[in-house]
Amino acid sequence: MDKPYVIDADGHVIEPVGLWAEYTEKRYHHRLPRPVTDENGLFCYAVDDVLLMRTASRLSTQQANASPDPDAKPDEGDYPETLRPGGWDSKARLADMDLDGMDLAFLYPTMAFFLAEVPDVELQTVLCRAYNDWLAEHCKADPSRLMGIALLPLNDVGASIRELERCTNDYGFRGAFVRPNPYAGRNIQNPAYEPFWDCAEALGVPITVHEGVSDSLPTLGRDRSENPVLTHLFSHPFEQMAAAAGLLMGGVFERHPGLHFVFLESGCGWLPYWLARMDGHAETWSHKLDLKMKPSEYFRRQGFISMDPDDECALAVLRDVGTECLVWASDYPHTDHDFPGAVKSTLEILTQGPPGAVQQVLDTNPRRLYRLPAS
Repeated sequence: MDKPYVIDADGHVIEPVGLWAEYTEKRYHHRLPRPVTDENGLFCYAVDDVLLMRTASRLSTQQANASPDPDAKPDEGDYPETLRPGGWDSKARLADMDLDGMDLAFLYPTMAFFLAEVPDVELQTVLCRAYNDWLAEHCKADPSRLMGIALLPLNDVGASIRELERCTNDYGFRGAFVRPNPYAGRNIQNPAYEPFWDCAEALGVPITVHEGVSDSLPTLGRDRSENPVLTHLFSHPFEQMAAAAGLLMGGVFERHPGLHFVFLESGCGWLPYWLARMDGHAETWSHKLDLKMKPSEYFRRQGFISMDPDDECALAVLRDVGTECLVWASDYPHTDHDFPGAVKSTLEILTQGPPGAVQQVLDTNPRRLYRLPAS
């Protein structure tokens, strides 16, 4: 089999601590994210008096010696795990992509995931803008292979619209990243977001939904265990299932037929069951919903979900939902999956699927999702 063209629909960057000062005005410098250790000696970030990434750090088996040096790189103590330099060094990333057989990568944050927990809306907006400015510079190493997704301060819908327009028009970013959790007490199907959906649809960029293990945002399953492994286990699929139900059964897909949505890094095995359950509920209680089609039909028209490198449930999605909604995500350089070898393990799964599944999942589908030219 010839090597397929491989698009990573969800890779990550590791934000150097120094980016915040480099890309923000001096009047904010005393309030920028800084690496610290908490009372248990675990690495986290502090913004004002808010600690971020504490739950995520509890998943690490190592304790961090947080560096106070604003120019320090992550391998010098800013992160509790040893991560590949390609997370923050774009040239090293391109080399790693060549090593594992990835041709193009869409880039998502790591620490900046948690900026949604910063209560000051003005500061949150400033930090999102700084991250996007840094990411645009990071992608200049090879704009044909590294593509940015805009991080948005959804606590302020108007600011999010302005930032998405800026990142799309000025930087050529290919999507709008949101978390499935409630922002400012609003669920994802809240009518307040209608102007934002309008904006993304008009710009022709997808909404990319990605969960993280937050410390303060409402998170499904957090009340069931203090174990961070269980928090992670629950939060990613449960929050994505809730977001998918809200968007599909709340009518957002119905009202915005030209808008693509993708649900990332939660596994894909829940999708067939969840679509079937939503279809059943929509039929039984159709008088309480404003839908013209089944939720599964909306999803097949506009929705996507990512498989992990070792996600054998992808075969069930290909069989039960179809071949046109599945994309692939490496999660590089996070440590959830082996590297190198992510592409190899993915091919071992997809070659068991229907004819054409390899090209569909690794190339054709992400091109349709992110509106790239055909190969």
